[in-house]
Amino acid sequence: MKLSFGLAATGLCFALGSFSAPAHAALADCGNIDVQADAECKVEVDVECKANCEPPQVRLACTGQLDLECNAQCKVQAQASCTGSCSAACEAKCDIDPGDFDCSAECQVDAEAECSGECSAEANGSEARAACEGQCKARVKADCDAGCTGTPPEADCKAKCSASCKGSCTAEARAECRGECRAEGSIDCEGELKVKCEGHCSEPEGALFCDGQYIDRGNNLQDCIDALKAELNIDVDASASGSADGECSGNTCEGSAEGKAEASCATVPGGPAGAGLALFGMALAGAGIARRRRA
Repeated sequence: MKLSFGLAATGLCFALGSFSAPAHAALADCGNIDVQADAECKVEVDVECKANCEPPQVRLACTGQLDLECNAQCKVQAQASCTGSCSAACEAKCDIDPGDFDCSAECQVDAEAECSGECSAEANGSEARAACEGQCKARVKADCDAGCTGTPPEADCKAKCSASCKGSCTAEARAECRGECRAEGSIDCEGELKVKCEGHCSEPEGALFCDGQYIDRGNNLQDCIDALKAELNIDVDASASGSADGECSGNTCEGSAEGKAEASCATVPGGPAGAGLALFGMALAGAGIARRRRA
């Protein structure tokens, strides 16, 4: 019967997961790590937990932490050599069709090329690389929007390009600075987070992982769990134990029969509550049938 209930509970979680919608957010209460809405998040403790406190589990957390630290250090401004060469090329392009020239969009095209350099410390194709480049492009857009603010659409090409190049060269300079900062800090960051992760594993509350990646929650687990729920509707997984009963609270369903059964129901963003209750009822019904047959 335990097996029957376990399969039913697993099926329930897969069914609930099918209602998820793609989304993500960089959560300050979770170490600024970029968390996907379909992530499975759970708290682990003791030996199994410590086995996960190794790269690449801590690498993604470092990406978020270094983004904050390096951006704070890299408040550099555009270099005159950059803006001069940029303006000549920009004005030549703008003169072809001044009315269609977009100051911020042109600025981002030039500056985003620097993001691959900023994130070169991360392996190609890795989640950490993708998160780093996403953060870099968001910073570039902010610098470009700031540089182009106040430049009206009817302005001449010289004025438009002056604003665009100022934003682009500022973004490039900051991306280069952040790249150097990340390269210098990545090894130390991973070492520090490994120690922190193992420390959390030894505590009663344990360490938090989403899709196997360690989440640096700033020594306040509950704030991070609350942020996951509020921003992405993710409920952190908890073990279910006890006799043959169960309940649904919000999007988290727990149930067990004749001892201990565990099922990860962490991934339920966007799932209709009525559907979840119905599916959980089916799971409990299946467990009850298995019990009667065994009797």
